[in-house]
Amino acid sequence: MAAPRGPWPEVQDTCTSLGLMLSIVLSVALARGVLRRHVHRPTAHTFVSEFLATFQLCFCTHELQLLGEQEPGHPTWPLTLTYFFSLVHGLTLVGTSSNPCGVMMQMLLGEMSPETGAMRLLAQLMAALGSRYCIGALWSLGLTRYHVGERSFACRNPIHVDLPKAVVVEAICSFIFHGALLHVQEVRAKLRIHMLAALITFLVYAGGSLTGAIFNPALALSLHFKCFDEAFLQFFIVYWLAPSLGILLMILTFSLFLPWLYNNHTTNKKE
Repeated sequence: MAAPRGPWPEVQDTCTSLGLMLSIVLSVALARGVLRRHVHRPTAHTFVSEFLATFQLCFCTHELQLLGEQEPGHPTWPLTLTYFFSLVHGLTLVGTSSNPCGVMMQMLLGEMSPETGAMRLLAQLMAALGSRYCIGALWSLGLTRYHVGERSFACRNPIHVDLPKAVVVEAICSFIFHGALLHVQEVRAKLRIHMLAALITFLVYAGGSLTGAIFNPALALSLHFKCFDEAFLQFFIVYWLAPSLGILLMILTFSLFLPWLYNNHTTNKKE
């Protein structure tokens, strides 16, 4: 089905894409509200909440990536959208991580049991793959001129540097983001969300042209599943091992070299 044409087709396509993302955000918010009212088992509540949050993040990032590719000469537009939707995710997905590295960090800090961590990881991986196939089905409808179903199943390699540099980029991004996430919990919620959104936008600006600056294994699997199939070892090292290494280095750095900052965080957690 061809997308409807008008005097400003680019504007229409962009509005359609933004509308799809906001529809998913509203649908997930509605589902989370129903979940809070009717699901009282902690295990089921945790699993479904993590699934919905990761699904929202992956779905919106697929669309954001697509929008960013339409205006390669105007990088401020995709960065603005990155900042805006980082705010949206921060406001609507409270209580979830949507990132295996976040789960790993909480487990290493003793803030989450291995059983809960494994359940969250399973939910994230299922949502990552599920969102990929849902976005493919949606794009096949041709709602905009750049919605093509085959595109979601093609490998579009985001790595534009050699393997060691790619590992360093993803590890540093993971180190910086999760280090900030760990130490801004005492900041007022409204300010904290803006700080983290700005940090994500900066990291995407700094590392996006090198590796995509994903620093989220579940999101990387959803965005580049076909690439994992074609070059598994390379993508596993860059998008799974490197962010995990960044988490380990971050915890070791704060616990061994900046113990006063690490102890301040653990003290505040206990209080």
